[in-house]
Amino acid sequence: MVWQATSQEAEKIGFTSARREMSERIAMTQTEQEFHRKMAVECFNKTWDFLKKKDRTPNDEQLMLNLAHSSRYHWSFVGKASNFAIGDWQISRAYSALNQPDLAIHFAKTSLETCQKNDLEDILVSGYEGMARAYAVAKEYRLARECINKARQQLRKVVLDDEDLKIYSGQIDETEVMIKQ
Repeated sequence: MVWQATSQEAEKIGFTSARREMSERIAMTQTEQEFHRKMAVECFNKTWDFLKKKDRTPNDEQLMLNLAHSSRYHWSFVGKASNFAIGDWQISRAYSALNQPDLAIHFAKTSLETCQKNDLEDILVSGYEGMARAYAVAKEYRLARECINKARQQLRKVVLDDEDLKIYSGQIDETEVMIKQ
């Protein structure tokens, strides 16, 4: 099977011009696709290990960022819009954890835009939560509050299984604690 994205598809999912060029005529074997999918998932899961870690060293922080970006990179070859949105959301979350608001906001916006352009209603909850978290790190509490309210509204709109509902609710609650009144 060969994966290709047209310029229009690349634009819809939010590729930058460099990513668009890379995506336009990439033909991969099934083995190569499997490799990219496996690496994207492994890097995503290892990033979470570092995000959960309470006492990260500077080396841990560097690895966490490298893994988050690597996951998103591998998804750029074999993923769909949902993978891109979640990948950018995770990168934003890593930058938020490292108190780097500008980059956190950048990747949260990219995630949110991908959700909106592709009608990813269930993932839109995370898009708004990511924006709220990034704004909270930037001490833009009014904007953070607006986004957390949108996340809660979206959570009420979508149909999720109990596990996803618990995860999304927990993420929203965790982010809300970061927002000063």
